Amino acid sequence: MFYVKNHKQLNICDPWVHLGPKRRKVLEDSWAGLFQKKILPELPVESLRRHYHDWNGRPTKELHAMIGLLILQQMHDLTDDQAVEQYCFNIQWHFALNITNTQDAASYVSHKTLWSMRDKLSTDGIYDEIFDHALQTLAKLFKADLSKQRMDSVHIKSNMRHLGRIGLFVKTIKKFLSNLKRQHRPLFDKLDSTLTNRYLSKREESLFALVKPSESSNTLDQLAEDIFSLVQRFATVPRVNDMASFKLLSRLFKEQCVVEENIQSSEKKAVARPNREVPSDSLQNPSDPDAGYSGHKGQGYQVQVVESYSTTDEKQLSLLTHVSVESADQHDTNALIPALENLQQQDMVPEELLADSLYGSESNCEQGRNEYGVEVIAPAMPGNRKKMHLAEFTVDDQGWIVSCPRGITPDRVKKNKGCYSAAFSVNACNDCPDLKRCPVSKGKKAYYYRYKEKDLRLARRVQYEKTKAFKEKYRFRAGVEATMSEFDRRTGVKHLRVRGMKAVRFAAVMKAVGINILRASRFRKLQHAPKAPLRGTERAVLAIYELVKEQITRKMKTFTANTKKFRPIFLNLPENVF
Repeated sequence: MFYVKNHKQLNICDPWVHLGPKRRKVLEDSWAGLFQKKILPELPVESLRRHYHDWNGRPTKELHAMIGLLILQQMHDLTDDQAVEQYCFNIQWHFALNITNTQDAASYVSHKTLWSMRDKLSTDGIYDEIFDHALQTLAKLFKADLSKQRMDSVHIKSNMRHLGRIGLFVKTIKKFLSNLKRQHRPLFDKLDSTLTNRYLSKREESLFALVKPSESSNTLDQLAEDIFSLVQRFATVPRVNDMASFKLLSRLFKEQCVVEENIQSSEKKAVARPNREVPSDSLQNPSDPDAGYSGHKGQGYQVQVVESYSTTDEKQLSLLTHVSVESADQHDTNALIPALENLQQQDMVPEELLADSLYGSESNCEQGRNEYGVEVIAPAMPGNRKKMHLAEFTVDDQGWIVSCPRGITPDRVKKNKGCYSAAFSVNACNDCPDLKRCPVSKGKKAYYYRYKEKDLRLARRVQYEKTKAFKEKYRFRAGVEATMSEFDRRTGVKHLRVRGMKAVRFAAVMKAVGINILRASRFRKLQHAPKAPLRGTERAVLAIYELVKEQITRKMKTFTANTKKFRPIFLNLPENVF
């Protein structure tokens, strides 16, 4: 039967009575106390019910403790061996996971159990539920202000070897041939021994590592031809088509190679694509096929993070409100709206969202404002900076151009179906030193500058960025960089030990849960921390300050009184007395 322990139910006898009052207080004030009392009881263990049935018995381990163990593992960036050791011997972990059974088996967990539970949580996406439950609990408990939030991304370096194109081709072919030999030996034996020995022989394979730069192009074409022959040979063999290594080989050929046909002989030959034609989402390494490539950050993944922040001096709890993982080749522009959708589902949509210019596209700002009621505060991207922008022109409230940056007034301005057109004199524009930079286009009778409502909105955003109000709001965006640093320093999110999108998502989200717990624990300590007594020097300085303050206040009162007393005399003096 599916049995779930109720961690909200009080015990008749205190299971931690053996701890002294000082050690007990330390535990309760640490993250372990917060985890046991508030996080552990709210974990969504019911979502695991489908994995257990009446006929195969109850889970071998208490489910709250197992999910909690995986959270603590990611929170402290531990390997499976280290996590098992902490579960077995660390009393702080026992307290956090509420392990009250004194039997030895209750304080032990096998690596298989840990792996099995992690597979269940990552396959079903239950880690997202865990994040949402923990976030809702902490936000309600500490009355977190979520009206202001900020967004940024952090790169995750893939746990794989960096391969050049030759190395990528060789490793993918070798992986396929090795699997074919192991799974379908009769089909493997029918292949040309010259081909198989080229990739499965250590002596021959090592030759690919010694290729000269001048010969790399010919080598790539040879490899492309080998891939082409293998793909053609097994394209119609169902048993081979279903192999993951063959799918990777086919993908590699599609992304990195092209077939050329000789018109005279009608022969087809495969060659490698030029580097510039290889897409950024192409296969980087067969050991991690989900990883993408970013020219700025490299191979791997990226985590989109949204967190709350405060603009007041009053102590406020800052929480990560959204975490999502995507391939490194994905653009930040496409991440904003899905983040807002997720926040809307949690009823945590902010009033203001700070982000950098990559998130602040015109469409994102409009959609955020109209559909979610969010003011996206981000620098605009005016486009070609070599050309003048509409923001440099003087434009009235109706959108009509009043003058250009040189002060030239247009002869006429008209609007037709949302498109504006300003006509400038030919004589005035011909002699303008900024003509090359000016966005106007020459017509028969005038120079014309055509712009749309979208251009107007962008221009107003650019002008708004120069105001004190924008700078006052946007200065808080820099704080998200500290969050990214904390995310990596505490949990090691930038260098994960796992591969594949499923495993990376699980690790990143669970680490975010850990960050929220650690932040809430620190915030709780600050709330209840007594003020430290002043030392002798501090007391003396404070006394002198109060004395000087009192003297200055008394002198100012005397001066103010005398000024009021003699004011009528000064008011009656003639103007030219001085």
